[in-house]
This record gives sequence, structure tokens and C-alpha cells, in this order.
Amino acid sequence: MTHYLNRTIKSGLFLAVAFAAITALLVLALRWIDPPSSAVILTWELSSDRKARQQWRSLENISPNLQMAVIAAEDQKFSRHHGFDFASLQKALAENRKRTRGASTITQQTAKNLFLWNGRSYLRKGLEAWFTLLMETLWSKRRILEVYLNIIEFGEGVYGAEAAAQAHFGTTARHLSASQAGLLAAVLPNPIQMSASRPSPYVRSRASAIHRQVQQLGGRRYLQAM
Repeated sequence: MTHYLNRTIKSGLFLAVAFAAITALLVLALRWIDPPSSAVILTWELSSDRKARQQWRSLENISPNLQMAVIAAEDQKFSRHHGFDFASLQKALAENRKRTRGASTITQQTAKNLFLWNGRSYLRKGLEAWFTLLMETLWSKRRILEVYLNIIEFGEGVYGAEAAAQAHFGTTARHLSASQAGLLAAVLPNPIQMSASRPSPYVRSRASAIHRQVQQLGGRRYLQAM
């Protein structure tokens, strides 16, 4: 019995170390290699039997207006935290224990969308935390933001800044105006029910609030300090 228990412990430790090493190497490689897709995009394509709209763009080819809009909307402490915003998480839990999305940082959202699946299991949250730590350790903030902006959903089958700019405004990610960027960021909580190109009064109001928050954060000076 003791021998069997020791073997089980050793096997478990080996698997844990192997998983940690493999995932760390994967995340390290993606510091330089642009991921061709993401777990969330592949899941959508398999479930819908359609090809998602997505075109990779470097951060330099994504308007600073959109970069700042998503930071203002989703994670205003992005440049300062190390992957987790515990103060926002505590606030979200206090307000509504079932609604914690607002406490998810851009790094956490990127980890989930790139590597994992939708759901609320402890296993998925644990893996999300692990990949978040790896990304914050091995990637720059600019790389995290770049990957995020290329895989985030902006509408049904529309992923990433370039596809969103074309689908909603007939322009490119590089030429998005502050107004267009605000509308795109405003729909991120629910891009299926809300539309940037056909904005409801709520989306317009939220976009205006995002614009004010961008100004409070310092606008493009915020990006230069990252």
C-alpha cells in the first residue's frame, strides 16, 4: 500500500512538473510567435461550422484609440497590476457574487480566450490563473495587449481589431477613430447582444463614459508609460 502511494505521488509530481514545463515553453514561444487562432475561436468555428473573421495585426497597426478604449473599459490598472486586480475582485464579489467578469483583467481574459474554454469550474479558473502568471512573467504588457486585441470577440464570428474595424465601420484597425474605438470597447461585455455599428442608447452612453475614462487615464501618455 505504501509503495503504491509513493508511486502515485511520484507520478503526480512528474505530471505536474511536465505540465508546468510544457505550458511555460508554449507561452514563452508565443512571446514572439503570433498565435494563428485561439481556443475560443476554434470552439466557435467547430460549433457553427463556419470560418471566423480574424486578421492578425501588430500593435503598431492597431489604433492607439482602440488600445486605450479597451484598457479604459476593461482594465484601468492594466499597466500597474501583475495579472490580477484583487481590489476589483473583492468589490465585484461584494456587489454580486455571480458577476465577477468586471474583475477579470485583460491578462486573465487573454489567458482564457487563448488557451481555455468558457465555464465556471475551479479547474478552468485554476488554469486561467496559471496561464495569467506565465504571461505576466514571460510577456511584456504590450505583447499581452497585442494578443488580446487580436483574439477578443467583437461580434458573432468577428474576432480581433482588424476584423471588427472592417465589419463594423468599413475601415482598418489602424485608422479607427476615438468614437469608433469607444463603441467597439463598449460592446465587449456582450458583443453578441450589443453592436458597435448599430449602437443602442446604452452602448452610446457607455462609449461616452469610456471616452471620459480614457482622458482621465492620460490618453496616449498611458500607453507610452507601459
